[in-house]
Amino acid sequence: MAWRAWRPAESALIGRSAELDRLIGVARAAAEGSAGVALVGGDAGIGKTRLVTELAEWASGLGFMVMAGQCAELGDAVPYLPLADALRDAPPDQVAAWPVLRRLLPGTRGETDEEQAGGLTQQRLFGQALALLSELSAEQPVLFLLEDLHWADRSTRDLLVFLTRMLQSERVCLAGTYRTDDIHRRHPLRPLLAELRRLPIVVPIELGPLPPHAMADHLAALAPPAAVSTGSIDSIVERAGGNAFYAEELLAARDDGDCDQDAGLPEGLAELLLSRVEKLSEPAQQALRAASVAGRRADHDLLAGAAGLAESGFDEALREIVSRGLLLRDGYGYVFRHALLREAVYGDLLPGERTRLHTQYAALLTAAPGGGNPAELAYHHLASHDLAGALAASAEAGRRALRLGAPAEAHRHFDQALGLWDRVPDPERVTGTDRTSLGLRSAIAAADSGDNRRAVAQLKELPPTAEVNERLAYYLTEIEDEPGSIQAAQAAVEAATDDSMRAHALATYARVLYWTTRHDEGKDLAARALAAAEAAGESDAANSALISLAAYASIAGDEVTAERLLKRVTSRPGPNLSINLRGLFNLARLQYEAGDLAPAARTADRGVRFAAEAGLSWSTFGTELRFLRFLIHYVLGEWDDAQRVAAGFPIRVGTEAEALLSSFALFVEVARGQPAAEERLSWLRKFQRLPLIAYMSRGLEAEHALWRGDPEAALAHVQALIAIVEPYDAVLIRICTIGLAALAETGPADAADLADDLLARARHAATTGPGSGARGPLGVEGLAWLARAEAEWHRVRGTATPAIWARVVTAFDFGFSYEVARSRWRLAESLITAGDRAAAADEWKAALTTARELDATPLIEALTTLGRRARLASAPSPSTPAPDNLTHREREVLTLVAEGLTNREIAERLFIAQKTVSVHVSNILAKLGVSTRTQAAALTRRP
Repeated sequence: MAWRAWRPAESALIGRSAELDRLIGVARAAAEGSAGVALVGGDAGIGKTRLVTELAEWASGLGFMVMAGQCAELGDAVPYLPLADALRDAPPDQVAAWPVLRRLLPGTRGETDEEQAGGLTQQRLFGQALALLSELSAEQPVLFLLEDLHWADRSTRDLLVFLTRMLQSERVCLAGTYRTDDIHRRHPLRPLLAELRRLPIVVPIELGPLPPHAMADHLAALAPPAAVSTGSIDSIVERAGGNAFYAEELLAARDDGDCDQDAGLPEGLAELLLSRVEKLSEPAQQALRAASVAGRRADHDLLAGAAGLAESGFDEALREIVSRGLLLRDGYGYVFRHALLREAVYGDLLPGERTRLHTQYAALLTAAPGGGNPAELAYHHLASHDLAGALAASAEAGRRALRLGAPAEAHRHFDQALGLWDRVPDPERVTGTDRTSLGLRSAIAAADSGDNRRAVAQLKELPPTAEVNERLAYYLTEIEDEPGSIQAAQAAVEAATDDSMRAHALATYARVLYWTTRHDEGKDLAARALAAAEAAGESDAANSALISLAAYASIAGDEVTAERLLKRVTSRPGPNLSINLRGLFNLARLQYEAGDLAPAARTADRGVRFAAEAGLSWSTFGTELRFLRFLIHYVLGEWDDAQRVAAGFPIRVGTEAEALLSSFALFVEVARGQPAAEERLSWLRKFQRLPLIAYMSRGLEAEHALWRGDPEAALAHVQALIAIVEPYDAVLIRICTIGLAALAETGPADAADLADDLLARARHAATTGPGSGARGPLGVEGLAWLARAEAEWHRVRGTATPAIWARVVTAFDFGFSYEVARSRWRLAESLITAGDRAAAADEWKAALTTARELDATPLIEALTTLGRRARLASAPSPSTPAPDNLTHREREVLTLVAEGLTNREIAERLFIAQKTVSVHVSNILAKLGVSTRTQAAALTRRP
């Protein structure tokens, strides 16, 4: 339903100009390419909807596409209801291009019987929602309204968080409303609001009571001229307490003409609303009571059937209700003027009357084409005490939620069905399934929604079938219960009775053992899994087994076999999109680690395209493929391309997946000395308990500390990482190398002992694998970092020679331009110490040339210092004449200012925030002693 159909603005907005100005400010910034989010809170009836209606009308007048959706008070049973509403305001052909979003459109919810994993489908839906908004906003700015978030389902709340964190330069303004008086201490929206308010993109707006003078003006604008005396308005203002809806209802009650004195008006809002209802004819009251049971919206035909009136009488009753402003037309149905009115009418129903109306709605929905929405059916069946109907509808609602990508709601519905199971005769016939299968689905949905511990608890209560134990092993691995996961995996294999289940069980068993002391048993298990999968014709299970076999071959040093196995996977994709992405990622990573950067880039590009087309860019392997593509750009020295990829890596992270992706952007930000690194690190620190995120973020934070001249902080980060990384994990080589570099700068009394320990750890990780300890040879990058670790150890000891550093340069010369330049820096230092100034100058110049090409500011500054100190050559001169007190970044900004670029254009060119550009410009003006950009630009043009 278009927002205009259900949000009419009947009078000028009074008393909310400051709040409206803030909302318009967010929308204006969005129109200029800086996405924003506004969260409008206030008590029921305070004017939230009226305020966003004004915003919508303003935005529509300026060419925005307005998309609006409303949550419903159905116990968060229907997933993505406001998104489905909002999609109806978008061009149908553009929505239809996204297969998961298309399922939310009317008439398409039953298109597919395929029950994909709820978590994977949710990732696709989130990715497609973001892609659609990006696509729409490229054509015109978008205002995306979500009303009544206090009733939002879990999946909608998760979508809100995702969009809030992901929207950056899209021309999208997301605005949501919620009732503050409904947000009690345990309300699920409460912690989410606290989290979102911390984000710079979010503008919180709290609506307080209207001031008396504003309320008086508002009522005067609504009342016919001379219809209400000043004394009456003052009385209403006093009684309403600043609540606009209450005041309007008081005024309407006076307009009804049945009472003229204050004593004749009910005291409470509910009583006041019901007093207006009681003035309707009996048929109209009967129809309104039936409408209150329908929920947020009453379809005309369903309402006609539930009201129990003759056709002509029903039409007259509806005409009376609409003329009184109690219901509003909405397409081929009706909505209450305000949710408070529906609540009052519904709350006034007698118990028997309520049960009868819910029974009628359940029967009407069941008889409707398509059988009605199962979540709504479950709601009506429960309210009418029809337990068998509620059981059947709840089980179907869970299945439907999985297809829509709403695992949290699926888990809720499946759990509700399990709670009803023993209270209904012959539940297997009613649901078409057995209790174990239903419990298994509930557990899988819990895990897909992020609650692995809940999934484990549910699985432990089920009979120990092969399928139950296979999932139990998988989730126990996720929560790091190694003994439990091994026991469950073994039990799954022993209980499997057919090749299909045996293949899945064996593949999980091999996965469980990979990082344990029983690692060596995994290869045989993976081979057995492949044989069973091929015998059963299970392509996904076969591909999963091939990926596991490739991992075992790779760690054993047999890269040829590993690549051959992975190419089998990528040449024959199966139905499971996640496994297909996993195969592409592992192949690209294998090629990268072997130093085959061009093939790795092609494979990664293929994977990134596949993920984008499937709406899985934000899935685990979609994320890792984008990082790998970024990393290949980084290694090849294509840093501008790398930062274009990283432009989609969020800074304001809230989930583990977002934090992992965000940490990758630090490679270039730290190496270029960009201010964004500090902000990014501040968001990542709360995730540093997780080993991979810690390795990425703390490792690069250690390098950042070294560039800032704080080797003690760098060493502290390294020691923290050593405590959580497995001793046989090859990433430890780089970590120890950074620690050795820090030791070389600090020179503590026990530096030699610490250096020996760090080098020993690096060598152990380079030669030892999990299980029996066998490990094949390292890839070219691993060998290069090991060579660097050896060289840094010699630097700590004071025994580094040019030959040692020359070996490091050669080791990184497989295409890693930045590390070659950094190693040449140290080689130049070593050559100076050895007295070979000519060779030192050559290395220094080569390193400086690369550093300038990369815009690696910290390295440029370090090389400049070395050049001046050793008098190798004159210090590098800036491209733009300017005083020496400008930093390298400020010189870059000044050059672009001189070219006439705006702050936004400079931000896009340098891949930094627009606010950061503004700070740089202010600093430049102050340092140059000028007051305008024109004056600053003129200085750069002086001879």
